[in-house]
Amino acid sequence: MSKINTIILGLIIINTLFISSCAGKLKEANNIAESAGFKSTVLNTSYFKLQAFYRISRTGVPITIYIEGDGLSWLTRTQPSSNPTPRNPLALRLAAIDKGENVVYIARPCQYIELKHEKLCHVPYWTHKRFAKEVILAVDEAIDTMVSKAKAKNIHLVGYSGGGAVVAMVAAKRRDVASIRTVAGYMDHVALNRKANVSPLIGSLDPLKAAPRLKTIPQVHYSGRKDKRVPGWVLKNFRKAMGGGNCITLRRVNASHEEGWEDVWAKVWSKMPSCR
Repeated sequence: MSKINTIILGLIIINTLFISSCAGKLKEANNIAESAGFKSTVLNTSYFKLQAFYRISRTGVPITIYIEGDGLSWLTRTQPSSNPTPRNPLALRLAAIDKGENVVYIARPCQYIELKHEKLCHVPYWTHKRFAKEVILAVDEAIDTMVSKAKAKNIHLVGYSGGGAVVAMVAAKRRDVASIRTVAGYMDHVALNRKANVSPLIGSLDPLKAAPRLKTIPQVHYSGRKDKRVPGWVLKNFRKAMGGGNCITLRRVNASHEEGWEDVWAKVWSKMPSCR
């Protein structure tokens, strides 16, 4: 076999394994969703198609909306992933724990979606542009679709990791947000990336600039004592940017960035934030 044929065969094998891996991740997500009584849908927005799972049991009452983390953005410190679909969809697992009447999970742009049909699904949108204006607008539009479907007047937002930053910036645009909860939230990427000596998220919006507009919304931000990726001081920066107040609570729990949260959530999912 010639060297060129060997290379081509290698590329075909890699591509086949990659497609198989993505299909496996979607199958796993579907299994998690089905175990919680969720239906699957793809939400069309002006910029991206977003995979979602939902359970709407009663219209006219609030819905709780979970936003996924950044997923598989990077393979190594310097090599980005070719597909951001998460290996462990933690926000979906948390949503599955939630026993509320109306629960919605929304994946981030380009997760679980066939990328070849998405004109914007290229590496920048899960690396340095993961919080770009069009990303926030897409999630906001997807939420509008589910709010309309549930005929809900109010929503509760929950975001994991980078989904926490998305939740904050979406909430700053809306008037129907009854509460915010973040789990290991990536709430100050500017300071965190600078301290970690990694590239800034050029092209992304800054959640700290949205913080002052959230001061009257009840919110709880959970951080893990063992979390080495997003330390507790990140949330303190967010609280400071908000200007403090009696509507924001920071809570430290026994978890790392990815582990321990299901046990925590099983105990706190029904505890809605309130202003003290």
